[in-house]
Amino acid sequence: MAVLGVWRGLTRLADRGYLRRWDAAARRAECDDPETLKTYRARARALRKRLDRVLHVAEGRLALPIVGASAVRKPLHADWAYRPPLWRGPIFPAGHAAVESQTRLGEEATIFHDCGISEISFRQVRNTRETDLAPFGARFDVFAFDGSFLSLVVELPDAALVGLQKRHLISLSAMIETEKPLEVFARLNIRHGPNTEQIVREFPRSNGEITLDFDLAYSKLNERRIERMWLDLIFEGPELNQITLRDVTLARRPRAEI
Repeated sequence: MAVLGVWRGLTRLADRGYLRRWDAAARRAECDDPETLKTYRARARALRKRLDRVLHVAEGRLALPIVGASAVRKPLHADWAYRPPLWRGPIFPAGHAAVESQTRLGEEATIFHDCGISEISFRQVRNTRETDLAPFGARFDVFAFDGSFLSLVVELPDAALVGLQKRHLISLSAMIETEKPLEVFARLNIRHGPNTEQIVREFPRSNGEITLDFDLAYSKLNERRIERMWLDLIFEGPELNQITLRDVTLARRPRAEI
């Protein structure tokens, strides 16, 4: 215990010294020469990348709701379950105005649209209700909409592909809130070799948690050549609407044998 106390004390001293050095660098930034500024900029960017990662994990674990922050409701016999980072922890920046197509929202999510003039805003919101399992939600405010599609694409990790077969069902659970009724479709995409298998399901027009199943048994999936899997959430006619995705989770389970 004494050794641990000494170690913590030395760590705090080292941290204070490190902060003082960066305070001094900030004060000198207005008068340093360009080469020195380039060096400090590179070091600061490398440091910020690591700090953002620590903050993402720490704030995600400490965010409300704390209990169940990483819990996923898994179907019976599920061998894989997943909540994408957009709903697990804070992203930077947390919001965008006049969102351009192909804007990244954290590590795995990207928004796509074909509007000539974007009147779409996005912000990550904190979930605080007792019924919420996800610490964060994703909110889109859409005003005028002159495009033909708006979609949120979520890349799925390699773990989802390990052992994936046509006998599997992929379950999607989403908690969606909208100001007015809206057509929402989910499309599961699986790339296998030069081909991409696509399975489309439509959400019922109601707020709350909804679960959809994608049955791979009816696909032409080549199990030996699976390379990538991603999910499209497609919003039809989203103008003058606020769309909040309180939670999105996926799970995989074998279908019942007959």
